[in-house]
Amino acid sequence: MERKKKDMRYLCYPYMRESAATVDFEIRTDSLAVRIGAASALVNAFPNLKQHLIRLTEMAYHVNGSVRGNLAVTERDLEELSLLYDQYVGETKEELNQFVLPLGSNEASSLHIARSEAKKSVRALHKVSQERDVPNVLFDYIHLLANVLFVMAVYVNKQLGIAEIPFKSKSYPKKRRESEND
Repeated sequence: MERKKKDMRYLCYPYMRESAATVDFEIRTDSLAVRIGAASALVNAFPNLKQHLIRLTEMAYHVNGSVRGNLAVTERDLEELSLLYDQYVGETKEELNQFVLPLGSNEASSLHIARSEAKKSVRALHKVSQERDVPNVLFDYIHLLANVLFVMAVYVNKQLGIAEIPFKSKSYPKKRRESEND
């Protein structure tokens, strides 16, 4: 079969051959959007959370295009995300006093995977920033998004009666307090 040169069915992403870090960032944030969308499919028992995740999926795509195209993430978007963070922290305060393993329900695990994708997106954005100027609002948004996805995971586990399992690092032990040295 002879292929036409411009047949778009043979091109999944038009910038794939570019060497700029922007390409890796866009691919990474596409994966972030997919993971948030997948998490939204699992949280039908939590309609408000589902709506929040649908909105965050859309925002992940706005983040995606904000480096190559026009900046589509605003300070207002960041404020809305911050309020969402505060809302879920308010629901999970007791569970957030320690570092926990990324375990629990399927819903929470899916949110932890999305959180990890957000962190990878921050790293990819850092690589972009070494090549070109990147608005701080993008860094702030993705960092906060990772934290929102984390508290959402803890929230889901709490709602389902699944206890968080604390993680105590052997690599980074807590410094002893001065009162313990006396």
